[in-house]
Amino acid sequence: MAKQHQEKLSLKELIAMGIGGMVGGGIFSVLGLSVSVAGHAAPLAFALGGIVALLTGWSYIRLGLSYHSDGGSFTYLEHAFSHPNIAGIGGWLLLAGYIGTLGLYAYTFGVYGSAILGNSGVNSAMSHVLSSGVLLAFLGVNLYGVHASGEAEDVLVLVKVLILSLFAIVGLFYVRSDHLLPVFNTSGAGMVMGAALIFVAYEGFELIPNATNEMRDAPHDLKPAILISILVTTIIYILVSLVAVGNLLPAEINQYKEYALAVAAKPFLGHAGFLLIGLGAILSTASAINATLFSTARLGFVMASEKAVPQLFCHKERTKDIPFVSLIAITAVAIVFVNTMNLTVISSFASSIFLLVFASINLAAFRLRRRIGLHPIPPLIALVLCLASLVVLIGYLYKTAAHDLAWIFGAYAVILLAEFVFSKRRLIKTKP
Repeated sequence: MAKQHQEKLSLKELIAMGIGGMVGGGIFSVLGLSVSVAGHAAPLAFALGGIVALLTGWSYIRLGLSYHSDGGSFTYLEHAFSHPNIAGIGGWLLLAGYIGTLGLYAYTFGVYGSAILGNSGVNSAMSHVLSSGVLLAFLGVNLYGVHASGEAEDVLVLVKVLILSLFAIVGLFYVRSDHLLPVFNTSGAGMVMGAALIFVAYEGFELIPNATNEMRDAPHDLKPAILISILVTTIIYILVSLVAVGNLLPAEINQYKEYALAVAAKPFLGHAGFLLIGLGAILSTASAINATLFSTARLGFVMASEKAVPQLFCHKERTKDIPFVSLIAITAVAIVFVNTMNLTVISSFASSIFLLVFASINLAAFRLRRRIGLHPIPPLIALVLCLASLVVLIGYLYKTAAHDLAWIFGAYAVILLAEFVFSKRRLIKTKP
């Protein structure tokens, strides 16, 4: 019994999982994308994203307390909608979104790692090797066991939060007001565009309900784990983006887009600051990969149990209860994705999926509000904000990267096809 209890995740490890899932490739790699469209209002763009995440997080809390399942969002959609294929499509979208975020984290790890080692950073052979290597490394960690994954997350999250806190606190003393004013030097719409483009930076807190069956005390720990992780992450993002915008000109951030945050540390910390932020990026992306792999593999297992994906995903390692087939398959697809796509495609793809998924979850929470004890206003506001951000993101991509938008719509078509091919449910069948 003692060993079984030890293998469960504590509140501290759940908060680490949430922060680790969010403070990953997001702030380190998509900061440049946000500044390019939001300008001086980039910190406000991150704040707007945090508000949407908090409102959506409340929906996840009420749903998670009512429906305990490692399937998370997939399970909630099953309960909310009578048509069986809605949950199946939602599950496939989640799997694709998580693979997209794994690609973003691995991409960032490779870029920062190769930059520290003196390579060009972007699209170098070294960056591809590092991106693939870190995915394989944390595949090994997750195959080893639940407790190993949780302990690794504790250490990685603590170190990266300390590094980012140092950057934010010291950097605030060097912020130049002329770099921050006027606040809306682009437009108010630019702020919304910036928030939509980098919304993937807030993906991660919904990983926590996926680990319900691995929690020591789910009824007590789920709510504080989600709220604390979102609040801490939002504060970090606002402060870090404020320091970055206040120390670099937009042209400089665009020039070093993929590792702009490390460059932003140079004015007040010198080359040591560049290396420190580079180390923070490496640790952040590593912990995000660890957290995302942990929960995504369990989502794949639950979907296989519900016959929404091939039954092969149901296979678990006998002694440690680990869905190893799901882990290996997700890692393999993520390796292909990160080595074939650029940053804009990876970030936009993941952001668009999670805006769509979070909109669906808020709608599900609204439909189930009486059963789960939820006031209707928060999920409705979150639903509107998610859909508005998605429309803004699509409009931005249509104007600036039509080819990338076409690729994303093509990926959506493949996801729909996957649900129809692998699901054994009839398309017209509904639950009794």
